[in-house]
Amino acid sequence: MLRKNLALVLVAVISTLVIASPSFSNYGYFGFARVVNGQSAPNQANSNTTNSVNIQDIPVKKVHVGDIDVAYKVFGKGDPILLIPGASDGMSRWDPSLLKTLSSNHTVIVFDPRGIGNTTIGSKPYTPSQLANDTTGLMDALKIPKAGVMGYSLGSYIAQQVTMMHPDKVNSLVLIGSSCGGKDHTPKPPEFIKLQSDIVNEGLNRIPASHAQMQALNVASLGQTWIRLHPESSKIPENITSLQQLKPGLPPEVTNNQNNVGKYWEANPTWNGACGVLAKLDKPTLVITGTDDNFYQPHVNSLKIA
Repeated sequence: MLRKNLALVLVAVISTLVIASPSFSNYGYFGFARVVNGQSAPNQANSNTTNSVNIQDIPVKKVHVGDIDVAYKVFGKGDPILLIPGASDGMSRWDPSLLKTLSSNHTVIVFDPRGIGNTTIGSKPYTPSQLANDTTGLMDALKIPKAGVMGYSLGSYIAQQVTMMHPDKVNSLVLIGSSCGGKDHTPKPPEFIKLQSDIVNEGLNRIPASHAQMQALNVASLGQTWIRLHPESSKIPENITSLQQLKPGLPPEVTNNQNNVGKYWEANPTWNGACGVLAKLDKPTLVITGTDDNFYQPHVNSLKIA
């Protein structure tokens, strides 16, 4: 349970990132998707106790927030916690076992970010500030004055931005596979930055990526410990040549927008990063990382948050 009366930062370091696992559909993937590698049965999430009803059976609701219509679901009972997914993912990608655990003593709010899934893309620029405003706008629309906020990968950047812009709305933070960005950020390996950018640009131009590119992206997302334990997970079909094949309905433009937000957070030379501001705000924070995460998000970045 997230405790609001603690002013501290906890760091969980795991050899392979079992809390936020990658998923190329059944394989690995560009961002990260399923949270908790337990591969639990899909019937473990429920609208109230998440014991018998699949989260997919919970009706999607929509609410107008600024220039977009946001798709969301609310379930469970207790103090509210809002979950912000990683790049290219929506609310359906959270692992049912995690949702079951959280909803046993929290009201859980999951949603599709701008341009993802059933949420419209709108017309406003794609920036960390705008995505933070989308998030707090959803809270306002649902009449949730304050919540715990959990963010994964790109979602963890937005969780930090929400906390900096609207500290009165945040009880506590959970940051998974994260970085506070700016001058303190340790960058990804240059060859991996190029691989990601090439695949995103090829998608924008409707050019198929090579199988070797997609395979390299998959292997990087999994980590060597996971591959050693599950060697079959490192292989993807020969016909997978784009992110859009893995995520039907994911517009290449949204992938590019999210990639640019990540680059801005990680490599903006004019910005000092979020660590100093977050330290002054003194929010209870749990940071989760994996030591095998050295491509998508070098794990040392999570350690710097502490």
